[in-house]
Amino acid sequence: ADIAYLRSVLPSTTEEAFFDYLATLDTSEVTVSAVPEGSVVFARVPFLQVKGPLLVVQLLETTLLCLINYASLVATNASRFRLLAGPDVKLMEMGLRRAQGPDGALSASKYSYIGGFDCTSNVLAGKLYGIPVRGTIAHSFIMSFTTLEEVQPRELAPLAGGEAVDLPSLAESWLRQVCELLQTPLEKTNRGELAAFVAYAVTFPRDFQGLLDTYCVRRSGLPNFCAVALALHQLGYQAIGVRLDSGDLSQQSKEIRQVLRACGAHFQVPWFETIPIAVSNDISEQSLEKFIEEGSEIDMIGIGTHLVTCPLQPSLGCVYKLVEVNGSPCLKLTEDEEKMTIPGTKTVYRLYDAAGDPMALEEEPSPRAGQELEIRVLGRLAETCKVVASAVEPLHRTYFKDGQLCEPLPSLPEVRTHAQVSLSLLNPAHRRLHDPQPYPVAMTERLHQLLTKLQEASQ
Repeated sequence: ADIAYLRSVLPSTTEEAFFDYLATLDTSEVTVSAVPEGSVVFARVPFLQVKGPLLVVQLLETTLLCLINYASLVATNASRFRLLAGPDVKLMEMGLRRAQGPDGALSASKYSYIGGFDCTSNVLAGKLYGIPVRGTIAHSFIMSFTTLEEVQPRELAPLAGGEAVDLPSLAESWLRQVCELLQTPLEKTNRGELAAFVAYAVTFPRDFQGLLDTYCVRRSGLPNFCAVALALHQLGYQAIGVRLDSGDLSQQSKEIRQVLRACGAHFQVPWFETIPIAVSNDISEQSLEKFIEEGSEIDMIGIGTHLVTCPLQPSLGCVYKLVEVNGSPCLKLTEDEEKMTIPGTKTVYRLYDAAGDPMALEEEPSPRAGQELEIRVLGRLAETCKVVASAVEPLHRTYFKDGQLCEPLPSLPEVRTHAQVSLSLLNPAHRRLHDPQPYPVAMTERLHQLLTKLQEASQ
């Protein structure tokens, strides 16, 4: 069917032998080497190398770039959020509504997890990839209630067993005590919001959480949540968190923590003081920086639009270039040095405690730890420098050859762990998000001689 379609769109003068060839096309002669998924790779480093018949590897170009560009972009963007948030704050990907279609949404969930996010609101991504799934109450759910009489069912049995109690009545009694403690007028609390919290708590008593800003956080959302959480506590259950979705999130988190501590101390419920506070609402890198500067009490952050759409850099721009044909290195020349290709089949190494990642011709001997290596850093090719590494790691591994995978591919959690370890090994000067020190990518002297030879031959 594919070949029939190609016949219909290609010029009528296309030779029939071409279609016969396409019918026999396979990838058994293709070899793919790459850096392991989740590795940190810098500009100009070839992180995927494809060898095979020219026509076959040309056909792979668009597919490979489609698979790699957005995935790498999202993983990189996610890792920036993780670096800003630090290791202790939980990050939830919740960009499904803003993603570039359903396929983009699934990719965003998968690769933000690799980049360091803890969970996703995308249930299908959880099913397909095993990513932990988390969610919260919606504003529409809270707004759909008006009175406690709408709560059905009403009764909840204690966790330890025993006779069920009427949870709405129990929550009401606790609300009076909470309002008295907080000096908040009881009549200012929204009855529909209280009903929504109670209905949720009856259904999910072990997973109760409150969305506090549907009406007013201080006068309604927070007192109603505390009342229902204390009612659940009386029955042996423990609320799992609150969420804010508007306003000054940092300041509100500190005010909420004060109230939770006051309730915990007054009603002698120690765990109340540590109830996790989650926030959402168009969170960006600047938002995270503000949270840190202001010393917020935020424990979990839901990020959507600024994660999955990558507004700071909407596309990654990886390219797929021919560097050798029939054993002869080739070079794409351009007036822009950054866009000039680096010829030949190459091996890339990471040097630890030394300057950068040097590229070498495949036939060159591998550099060794403790051995002096002469390199030229890209952007400063006119000068040479000598470096000595404490350890040397080849970055490329062969994953596909003779039509078969050469080794089992790592699981998603393994890739995620590898990504975080790779980032942690970077010098903080290269890892910082503002004015980072450029990471030096280099070439060996022998590769530089080949580049110079081809440049001169093309003049």
